[in-house]
Amino acid sequence: MSGVRLARAYASSMVERGWGRIVFVSSESALNIPGDMIHYGFTKTGQLAVSRGLAKRLAGTGVTVNAVLPGPTLSEGVADMLKAEVERSGDSLEKVAADFVNTHRGSSIIQRAARVEEVAHMILYVSSAQASATTGAALRVDGGVVDSIV
Repeated sequence: MSGVRLARAYASSMVERGWGRIVFVSSESALNIPGDMIHYGFTKTGQLAVSRGLAKRLAGTGVTVNAVLPGPTLSEGVADMLKAEVERSGDSLEKVAADFVNTHRGSSIIQRAARVEEVAHMILYVSSAQASATTGAALRVDGGVVDSIV
């Protein structure tokens, strides 16, 4: 609900200015709902619905609304989760993360975890003036995990 609350708090001033960007950080799990994390997939799918609906509501105002869907990403949280395996195996964090991706997200085309910067670049783009024609979109930075071409 934090994204909804933030959008509610800032959208009207963006509309008044005639320009703004609202970006929800969802997940590929919105489309590939994990059987062991249904609650997570449900909330990420909800973000897609909210972002699309809000984009329609704000049509013609100069405010765009999009969702970015990262796949497995080597964030601090994931690094902490994999720390014990790194210590046990002696492998690098990147190798352990790649093994995790290949085991748990076998459809990954890049066969590794994305770097935080790779996800951030998509968020920077969709937040920029260059993305003025991109609204109501679900933009994947999932490394090809979602087995769909659209």
